[in-house]
Amino acid sequence: MAVNLLLGLQWGDEGKGKIVDVLTSNYDIIARFQGGPNAGHTLIFDGRKHVLHTIPSGIFHKNAVNVVGNGVVIDPVIFKKELDNLADFNLDFKSKLLISRKAHLILPTHRLLDAASEASKGKAKIGSTLKGIGPTYMDKTGRNGMRVGDLELEDWKERYAALTEKHIKMIDFFDVDIEYDLKELEAEFCEAIDELKALTFIDSEEYLNNAMRNGKTILAEGAQGSLLDIDFGTYPFVTSSNTTAAGACTGLGVAPNKIGDVFGIFKAYTTRVGSGPFPTELFDEDGETMSKVGHEFGATTGRPRRCGWLDLVALKYAVDINGVTQLMMMKGDVLSGFDTLKACTSYIYKGTEVKHLPYNIEEHNVTPVYTEFKGWKEDLTTMTSEATLPKELSDYIKFIEDFVEVPVKIVSVGPDRKQTIMR
Repeated sequence: MAVNLLLGLQWGDEGKGKIVDVLTSNYDIIARFQGGPNAGHTLIFDGRKHVLHTIPSGIFHKNAVNVVGNGVVIDPVIFKKELDNLADFNLDFKSKLLISRKAHLILPTHRLLDAASEASKGKAKIGSTLKGIGPTYMDKTGRNGMRVGDLELEDWKERYAALTEKHIKMIDFFDVDIEYDLKELEAEFCEAIDELKALTFIDSEEYLNNAMRNGKTILAEGAQGSLLDIDFGTYPFVTSSNTTAAGACTGLGVAPNKIGDVFGIFKAYTTRVGSGPFPTELFDEDGETMSKVGHEFGATTGRPRRCGWLDLVALKYAVDINGVTQLMMMKGDVLSGFDTLKACTSYIYKGTEVKHLPYNIEEHNVTPVYTEFKGWKEDLTTMTSEATLPKELSDYIKFIEDFVEVPVKIVSVGPDRKQTIMR
């Protein structure tokens, strides 16, 4: 059996959580392969809203096993809060939620380092979520990090103390005013560690490869989006992990020839949270309408998302680097009511028209070139089949498919799992 991947193709917030939830009934195992509590995957069903940060989005399905892979970084404190928030559902976490021993731990001082580093940048800050993600991945690549499996060793507290002491010296080096009570933070951390240790730790690469040999179906769930990838995103305004398809191989221990379908998720328009270039960003009434109707606020940070027209050049780039085989378009309902829609189909880059994503897309280098489309007035949220979609939306989807050369198989017309149209 192969592993299917589900990825965001923009700057995150595409709606991955909902689609994982919709697709989970088709899979035995849902596995997160990168990122950490900087992710916010929102699911809405039975009139309730749920936001998951580290726990895979298949947790609400009785028959699915959820795996937190080795490429994920885990904050035990936030993880404990997630578990507490799910208490009403009487879920069997011991058997349904498995944690890779090779996943790295976010310490309290990682969050402090993140805050100190961001504060020291002043106006040049990158818009970090301040969850300690970057410093944790830095310790991972610097071969200093603590992993989940370390918690099973007798000397884990000594390892923790040594790394914390190193972090305190680094925080002092930044020479910024960061107030904190380490004893209070550590008390909360140790309590969360106790709850984490009650879960099942696994050698996830062995578990997943054995599952494939035994015919189990696996869906790998990514976090953030392709344009935030540490290598292929809008560097340095990116996350600290590989959010693209290649990250699933290293984040789960799955060989490239075991990858099956790659599901790429994108919004019918574009959003971005935090700093960084955004060629199609709108500062007018259209942008305000997208933000208001789409409830565009970060699921993790609560920060308002910047909104703009669909960037097909960037989408085609993301499709190519991920090997996307099927597309899923989210929030088409948000565009209802616009007289005219636009999509960026090329850039003027340093005076020359280009149809690829260039090295630098800062506004002084790039001007988007748009193709216009007739909008639609119909309310999509009650529609249940492709045949009921307005012609203008179908034309918009057809143009996207032709441009990126991949079919759109799912159209989301609302936040609930039921508001999903299969094509």
